[in-house]
Amino acid sequence: MDLRFTDDELAFREEVRGFVKSNLPASIKQKIVEGRHPGKDDIVAWTRILNKKGWSVPHWPKEWGGTGWSPVQLLIFNDELQQGGAPEPLAFGTSMVGPVIYTFGSDAQKRRFLPRIANIDDWWCQGFSEPGAGSDLAGLKTTAKQEGGEWVINGQKTWTTLAQYADWIFVLARTDGTVKKQEGISFILVDMKSPGVTVRPIQTLDGGHEVNEVFFDNVRVPLENLVGEENKGWNYAKFLLGNERNGIARVGISKARLKRIRELASLHVYGERPKIEDPLFRMKLAAVEVELKALEMTQLRVIAGERNREKGKPDPASSVLKIKGSEIQQATSELLMDVVGPYALPYQSEREDGDRWNEPPVGPDWASTIAPTYFNLRKVSIYGGSNEIQRGIIAKAILGL
Repeated sequence: MDLRFTDDELAFREEVRGFVKSNLPASIKQKIVEGRHPGKDDIVAWTRILNKKGWSVPHWPKEWGGTGWSPVQLLIFNDELQQGGAPEPLAFGTSMVGPVIYTFGSDAQKRRFLPRIANIDDWWCQGFSEPGAGSDLAGLKTTAKQEGGEWVINGQKTWTTLAQYADWIFVLARTDGTVKKQEGISFILVDMKSPGVTVRPIQTLDGGHEVNEVFFDNVRVPLENLVGEENKGWNYAKFLLGNERNGIARVGISKARLKRIRELASLHVYGERPKIEDPLFRMKLAAVEVELKALEMTQLRVIAGERNREKGKPDPASSVLKIKGSEIQQATSELLMDVVGPYALPYQSEREDGDRWNEPPVGPDWASTIAPTYFNLRKVSIYGGSNEIQRGIIAKAILGL
């Protein structure tokens, strides 16, 4: 396999890089570089900038707003956006429910939802995991029963990312409890404004409100909101999770974080020697860089192999990307903790307390996001199917064990 980019591909990289540099608002980029979470308005604004250019859903079929780019161009595009400090697209729409709809959905569903997803007119969230049914997703208990010409949904979903903003949620629900658990699940689209839908926040280790619980109490949904065939939702979920695991690799983000690590490690913090002068630290940094290069090559092979993949069939090699991508993201956050050292303690602004001032802030301003990022990234080896589950997929589907 020739791993060199062609002249046309290198020119394409420069085009994308130039577009990001010229069009990404500086305020949004600054948040990403500093490790802060972009807000809903930031993600919507950037998505609409991309959509105006025709680049918000480049991996989709051309008839629904895609670009027709090659797998290598798609790889370059995502890499440049991530390295350029752009916020990630709302994957629940562009990389999850969107591809499910254009692959398995009805013509009416495609016309109704796909243009709105491309322009983020609808904010989507994912209704998969449940208490007791996360990694073992097929054990889900949420039910959908036909009643009076509608689906009636009851149950609970958890760890539902950004559901507080969502207009729609795609839900896996049990529609047949008499068959093997994987064979009685359906994929249904639910309006979050429907009576009976309740969203409750979950505070994460980093102090943020990113995930939620979602409750369904006799939520009535039109029958036409079923995607594909009844009781075939497990197949659609596997297809969707394959796309999610490709995205979890986040090679460009890890590249950008390594660049940030080198910059911060070169600083003199309060007169201390720069961390980059520590040979043990340099050895750890080099080891992560080597791992990231290997992941990048693996991702290129997986994406190129999609051309020959059967329609709707997930590539088990995406599990490799999920495992290594999540491990590298965690490793980069650990390197940042090494850089910041004791200044990773919670940042506390100087404030008046009674008649005297408290202690001054601990550490430089840029240190305040490093510990929250470290704790937040503990989850990436769990969501999208835990790394233990991914190893089982690799053993069975790739190694034949």
